[in-house]
Amino acid sequence: MTQYREILRLTSLGFSQRNIAGSLRCSRDTASAVALRAKQKQLSWPLPLELTDAELEKLLFPDKGRESSRKAPDYEYIHKEMAKSGVTLSLLWSEYCEECSASGEIPFQYAQYCKGYGKFTKTSKATMHIHRKPGEQMEVDWAGQTGSVIDSVTGEIYAAYLFVAVLPSSQYAFAEAFLSLSQESWISAHVSAFSFFGGVTKAVVPDNLKTGVEKANWYSPIINKRWRSIMGRLSFQPGLESQKTRQA
Repeated sequence: MTQYREILRLTSLGFSQRNIAGSLRCSRDTASAVALRAKQKQLSWPLPLELTDAELEKLLFPDKGRESSRKAPDYEYIHKEMAKSGVTLSLLWSEYCEECSASGEIPFQYAQYCKGYGKFTKTSKATMHIHRKPGEQMEVDWAGQTGSVIDSVTGEIYAAYLFVAVLPSSQYAFAEAFLSLSQESWISAHVSAFSFFGGVTKAVVPDNLKTGVEKANWYSPIINKRWRSIMGRLSFQPGLESQKTRQA
């Protein structure tokens, strides 16, 4: 729990917000917000002896009490589930909402849910080991660096865009250069890659590139319809589009 009382005491003694934050191990924004709220509520040090810490928090931040009534997501569980194939934050959030509905509790909105998970991974420095099965995925993207092709007859130089496909389990890679980033080049590159690898993977994992993704989104980008229709029954792995089935 934030040490509101101590923040107000140190503020009354003239300590800077930087010193208060360092002493109480909180952010400068928190120290600033507490001091500002206290001024707005006309609270000054010393505080009434009968005022408890819980009552002080409710007085300074009444909305925080309502927010805490929502069911807190189990981010450790979420992080473990995210390591499984076919699992997305959107899918886990849906399951979380169903659990809240069954227990009569209030869930967090999706944006808050994702923000909380992002904060958890940063503060806990959580890492994830992703197990790759042979032949299960093919990761695809245009390489960051643009190359050049010189016409041997005219000497004219053309920009060359490098398509790269990798089987993550073995790190076996395929690359092919194209003169444009068109849909035709993108699809032709996939055909060449599958031919090179001698088979088709269960899933294709693209990045948020324009030729593969119609609408970029950190959590659930929308896959290009033409590419999806040509790829047929292939799935597109999590982080790019939510899967319809939950894998245990």
